[in-house]
Order: sequence, then structure tokens, then C-alpha cells
Amino acid sequence: MNSQEKIKEITNAMQDLLLYKNQKYGDSALKPNNVFFKGDATNSILIRLDDKIGIKSNTDETPRTNDVADIIGYCVLLLISMGVSAEDIAKFKD
Repeated sequence: MNSQEKIKEITNAMQDLLLYKNQKYGDSALKPNNVFFKGDATNSILIRLDDKIGIKSNTDETPRTNDVADIIGYCVLLLISMGVSAEDIAKFKD
């Protein structure tokens, strides 16, 4: 499988995972309950990213696949919370 096909495979799998988690957990990242943290969705997601990146329990030399997938997912949610559209991202093509 070439790189182009692998990119499609992984991004499709990430889309499926994000949709699954959104259905399972609801829009808790983009519409936080604000029980303890009173900030907006963007700051809430940034905190989750900080926590995920700061995990020290992994003693392996390589990151865990679950942690990397979570970081990618939070980055997608962050873009959504910032109001970024597909057209905005398309502008980054040379």
C-alpha cells in the first residue's frame, strides 16, 4: 500500500473513531457541562491536549497508538471549536 492509500486509510479510521466517540460521549468537548471548569470549549480542549501530551505513565520508547489517536482527535475538535472550515484548511495548499 502506498503512502497516499495509507493516508486515506488512517484518516478514514480517525473519522470513524471520532464519530463513534462523539455518539458515545456526546458533544462534551465542544459543549462542555461546565460543572467544574467554567471556560469555553476551546480552552477545555486545550486542557485535554495538555493532559494527554503530559502523560508520563507510558514507559515505552514509542508513544501508545491510543494516545496519538486521542491527540489527533482533540486537534480536530480544536479546529472545530475555533470555527475553522474545510475551506480554511484548503487555503494551506500551495
